[in-house]
Amino acid sequence: MSTTRHHLTSAQVARFVAHGFLRLDAIVPQEMNDEALGVFEAGLPSVPYGTPVPTAYPEGSFSRRLVELPAVAGALESLVGPDPTVDHHFVHIREPREGSAQPLHADALIDLRPDAFDVQLMYYPQDVTAEMGGTLIVPGSHLRRTNESDTGRYQNLRGQTRLTCPAGTVVLLHHGIWHGGRRNDSDRIRFMYKIRFNPTVPQVRLWDTADLDSPAVGEELGRGFPWYEGATGRLEVHNRVKLWRVLTADPHFDLDHWATRITNRPALRSHA
Repeated sequence: MSTTRHHLTSAQVARFVAHGFLRLDAIVPQEMNDEALGVFEAGLPSVPYGTPVPTAYPEGSFSRRLVELPAVAGALESLVGPDPTVDHHFVHIREPREGSAQPLHADALIDLRPDAFDVQLMYYPQDVTAEMGGTLIVPGSHLRRTNESDTGRYQNLRGQTRLTCPAGTVVLLHHGIWHGGRRNDSDRIRFMYKIRFNPTVPQVRLWDTADLDSPAVGEELGRGFPWYEGATGRLEVHNRVKLWRVLTADPHFDLDHWATRITNRPALRSHA
C-alpha cells in the first residue's frame, strides 16, 4: 500500500469551508474494519489533552495506523497541518433498539477563533444503514456561532444529512458543525470512533494549491443550503470568505464584492 500522503485540492478544501465537513467513503481496508470492532469493544486508553500524535498513538497501534492511512493523513495535513496534537478521542457506541437520539449540538462552541479551527475525525468501521441511525449533520452550519446545545430544540432542518455509509468511511468535520447521533433501530451495535485534532502550525496553504484559481473554488464557497434564510443566509457566505482569506493568506479574495464593500473605509486610509 502506498504511504504517499494524498493532499486535498483547493476545490476540496473550499468544499470543506462551505459544508463544514469532508466525507471519504470506504477508505479504510476491510481487514482494519474487522480489527476495529474488537479494539473498540476492548476499550482504548485515555489520551491527555494536547498530546502529540506519536505519543498518543504508539507505532503499530490501531489508531496510529488509521491516521497514517495515506488518504486520511493527507486530508488531515491539508486541514490542520503536520504534527497536530490529539485533543481527545472517544468510541461512541449505540446499542441495538436504543430508544432516543442525541440532541442536535455543536462541540465546544465557546471556541470562537476566526483564524484557526480543530478537525474532528469520525470513523465508521461498519456499513451504516438508515435503520442503524447514523450521524446527523447540518451542512453549512459550522460558522454560525451558537452555544453548544442551544440547537437541541430543533428536530429537523431542511437539507440535513443523516450519514449512511459503507464500512471504512471517514468523515472530517470542522469543530463547529451542528450534528447529533441518531437512535439505532437495528439489532446490531453501531460504533463510531472520534478523534479531535488541534493544529500546531498556521493553517495557511497546507494543501495542494495547484488549482487555487480554479472556478470550482468560487463555486464551492458560494454554495447555499436549504435551511439558510434568504437574508441572513448570506452571512454564511461572508464568513466563508473571511475564513478563505485566512487559509490562503489572500486578504483581497472575495465573492461578488461582499467583503470588499463592507471593509471599504476611506476615512481610515486618509489618516494613515
